[in-house]
Parts: sequence; C-alpha cells; structure tokens
Amino acid sequence: MKIDDVIIKPIGIIHTPFVFGDTIPRQGRFSEKTEGFIELKIEFIDGLLDLDTFTHAMLIFYFHKSKFYDLVQKPKRDNIPHGIFATRTPQRPAGIGITTVRLKSIENNIIEFFGADMIDGTPLLDIKPYISDIDSYPQAGRGWLKDIVIK
Repeated sequence: MKIDDVIIKPIGIIHTPFVFGDTIPRQGRFSEKTEGFIELKIEFIDGLLDLDTFTHAMLIFYFHKSKFYDLVQKPKRDNIPHGIFATRTPQRPAGIGITTVRLKSIENNIIEFFGADMIDGTPLLDIKPYISDIDSYPQAGRGWLKDIVIK
C-alpha cells in the first residue's frame, strides 16, 4: 500500500443543529450546551460496549464541506499569518477534525452528546474515550495563543 492509497470509510453520521459553517462555534468546549447525536452504522454497534462508562469522548470526523485550504492563514483570533498546522481551522489538507464532547446517552446505535461544533451531516471516522489523566496536559504551552484570551 502506498501512502496515497489510504481510504477511510465513515462509521456513522454526526447530526447537529448547524447547517451553515459560519454558525458553528469555534470549539465544542464553547458550545457545551449544544446537543448533537451520532447515528452509528449498525455493523459497529458492538464497538460501543462500555463507552457509556465514560463521561466524555473524542470524535474524529471529516470536514466534508471544506473544499480548499491555504498553508498559511490569518486566524480569526490574530492578525498575524500562521501555518495551517499551528491553527485549528477546518480548512485542512486531509480534512480531519477532532472534538471532545460530553456523552449524554447511548441507545442502540444512537449516541447523544453535548458540545457540538460540526456541521449537520458530518461523516464520523472514529470515537475514542476521553481519559482525563491521559489526554490532558495542564503544563502544555499555548504557542502563539499565549497572550490571547479564548472564550
């Protein structure tokens, strides 16, 4: 297999109240009350075993509506251009997004959650449990955002 041959098939669809890109919050953390739900493909339902024992999960998804990208961009929070890999813009070369959400309920193949920050109909690529003492780095540096207040 060559690197250009990578094919990722969605495992489900994410449903949210957002139908236009400009209405989506910058991060799920800033939309903690916004509900969404995942419609997981039935063949993956057994993979949900024990996911309900976690409070949060990381959703890995595809920015299917983003059709372009610039390798250097001026983010909304700064007037200085930064490389795309130093930003969280949805316009990315591989179109991969990741958001940590708070799980609300899991019933059959439907996963309800809080913290939606993706457009309705977004293809879901994977789900991973969020484990606070593994996934959090409180000492992590903030890079060019160090002097910018995020809210």
